[in-house]
Amino acid sequence: MRAIINGFRYDTDKAIEIGSREHGEIVTNSDYWEATLYVTKRAHRYFLAGTGGAMTTFASSSGSGGDYHSGHGSRIIEMSQSEALAWAEQYLEPEEIEAGFAEDIQDA
Repeated sequence: MRAIINGFRYDTDKAIEIGSREHGEIVTNSDYWEATLYVTKRAHRYFLAGTGGAMTTFASSSGSGGDYHSGHGSRIIEMSQSEALAWAEQYLEPEEIEAGFAEDIQDA
């Protein structure tokens, strides 16, 4: 998956995968989603690439006015380092977080 956002190219084939997660049990449900957190090699920018149903942040939309439809979609979401770390802390295993955010993790 590729996207250009704010002048930066995000490409899942060229970025480093930090970890992934899925939510929900049935792919066809409107609240089902799956997402992978990445960091770019060159600019060290974080992004989330995912797919999901009509009730998720990945939903697609079409139409206008009373003719609006929302359904399953996929997209890339640009994230700040702090947003990416917060997402990782919520959805990923400690080992994945430590590997993806080594410079940001401290012993308590």
